[in-house]
Amino acid sequence: MMTNLFSTFDPSTLLYTQLNWMSMMISFMIIPSLFWLIPNRMNFLVQMMLMKLHMEFKILTKNNNTLIFISLFFFILINNFMGLFPYIFTSSSHLVFTLSFALPLWLSFMIFGWLNNTYYMFAHLMPQGTPPVLMPFMVCIETISNVIRPGTLAIRLSANMIAGHLLLTLLGNTGTMVDMLIFIVILVQFLLIILESAVAIIQSYVFAILSTLYSSETS
Repeated sequence: MMTNLFSTFDPSTLLYTQLNWMSMMISFMIIPSLFWLIPNRMNFLVQMMLMKLHMEFKILTKNNNTLIFISLFFFILINNFMGLFPYIFTSSSHLVFTLSFALPLWLSFMIFGWLNNTYYMFAHLMPQGTPPVLMPFMVCIETISNVIRPGTLAIRLSANMIAGHLLLTLLGNTGTMVDMLIFIVILVQFLLIILESAVAIIQSYVFAILSTLYSSETS
């Protein structure tokens, strides 16, 4: 209840908090953060990575539709790095995670290729210059290699993430039993973490680049 006309300008609420002052921040929340921030080194690094990936994927796909592959690369990269922190679930080491990306991508490429480029897809089953005697075997081999592509994509990523984490776990358990060699174990674990960081980048890049190659074969 207002006591006088100027009580509407009272900044305090009924709970004696200063929530009304939050109205000052609404305009700052609407305006994008890039309006206020000067581009820093992290922004330059991300922009450089985006341009490099776009140029490489554009050459393979022969068009400018590279957003899905760049997004896939960064999403897998972030999940791989998050798994290196203690007590954080490594989602990229499970086939549920990797197959959920590999299988829909492969199915969409196959459906698009067989519906729009049927003759090209049939011709792709027979490599150029194959002897007539080997043609039936080459068709079977190419069909099998095409069918197992989502499985190889998923298993490659999950197996590499599992292998590194197992090594780190085994070394961590060994360090508690060998007190004299604790410094050597810590050094080896530090080197393994550097190796796992490189594997996280490489495997996300391999997953994205192979997906790009598979899409280029259907267009």
